[in-house]
Amino acid sequence: MKFGIIKERKNPPDRRVVFSPEKLKEFNKKFSDATIKVESSEIRVFSDEAYKSAGLEVTENMSDCNVLLGVKEVPIENLIPNKKYFFFSHTIKKQPYNRKLLLAILEKNIELYDHETIVRENGMRLIGFGRYAGIVGAYNGFRAIGLTKETFNLPKAENLDSQKELISELNKINLPNIKILLTGNGKVAYGAKEMLDAMHIKEVSVDEYLNNSFEEPVYCLADVLDYNKRKDGKVIDNFDFYDHPENYESDFMKFAKVSDLFIAGHFYGNGAPYLFTREDAKSKDFKIKFVADISCDVDGPVASTLKASTIADPIYGYNPETETEVDYKDENAIVVMAVDNLPCELPKDASEGFGEMFLENVIPAFFNNDKDGVLARAKMTENGKLTVRFSYLQDFVDGED
Repeated sequence: MKFGIIKERKNPPDRRVVFSPEKLKEFNKKFSDATIKVESSEIRVFSDEAYKSAGLEVTENMSDCNVLLGVKEVPIENLIPNKKYFFFSHTIKKQPYNRKLLLAILEKNIELYDHETIVRENGMRLIGFGRYAGIVGAYNGFRAIGLTKETFNLPKAENLDSQKELISELNKINLPNIKILLTGNGKVAYGAKEMLDAMHIKEVSVDEYLNNSFEEPVYCLADVLDYNKRKDGKVIDNFDFYDHPENYESDFMKFAKVSDLFIAGHFYGNGAPYLFTREDAKSKDFKIKFVADISCDVDGPVASTLKASTIADPIYGYNPETETEVDYKDENAIVVMAVDNLPCELPKDASEGFGEMFLENVIPAFFNNDKDGVLARAKMTENGKLTVRFSYLQDFVDGED
């Protein structure tokens, strides 16, 4: 079996890669039957030289590889027919901007495995960059505070080498006695939590957070049943919320009344209540001044997220009264950080972590006859058609959706 690490060609450039040189050396050692080639790239966070020094072949020609591994979408003109491809295709939610890509994949008889579709039997994702989105998103939230108040000036995350350097910079700043709300219970939220803990910010319970005042910065980690409630008043469990979101309404305002910084690290499912609406943000009781929206669902559950921001221009202001974008230094603005590709700012750490997960959870399936069904569940296309698991995309492919 020949594996190829492909060059990232999407714009804006993404410096991440599925495997670092060190992790590919480990791959080679564990699975000596595999042949691994690396496509030459001038933008990758690890240089061609680094791969060569690790004893790997770096080449311009990937046509003899069976399995091609990338991060972002492969441009249609660069797709090689009759191959197995792994990358984030951004098609599984019927994203209209990538319909032509999915059509091309089918026409070229490519087997597509989207990184998002690599899951356990229970549907939990096995790989992803969520932790690194949380790490950078939390950092950027504090950076926004410093830039707005002009009290400190953190360097851009993309100009630092690692999470360790981000933490070092954060520990140089002095924060006022702010209350920080962090939502979520997955990799994104826990990535953000790592940063808050590394800053030695005190974690408090939901009850303490809502009812007490503090002489130091504090944060609270809130899960879905903390900021949503059943309309009939019953308290069941998270699974009831996930299965029947229509039975719930937002209970977020109790947090909005006492929070200064909101770090949105939750997953938002279709049909769930919005956390706060544009009307909520108009309330005199709404005290949140800074929003680091890592989840970044535009015009959705976090009303201040009017658009995704960019690494180049990560912060904007939201005026609740006019419901429009304003300068983030406007005194009436909610300051919003809503970068939608945060892990790109920490490409080295993100690539190393991703490769570790990929080697542990995906690569063995190629050598053990896919005994756990990882590849079977993840396969979106085969023989020019959608697989049964992804047949729900047929109307999208046909242009009927």
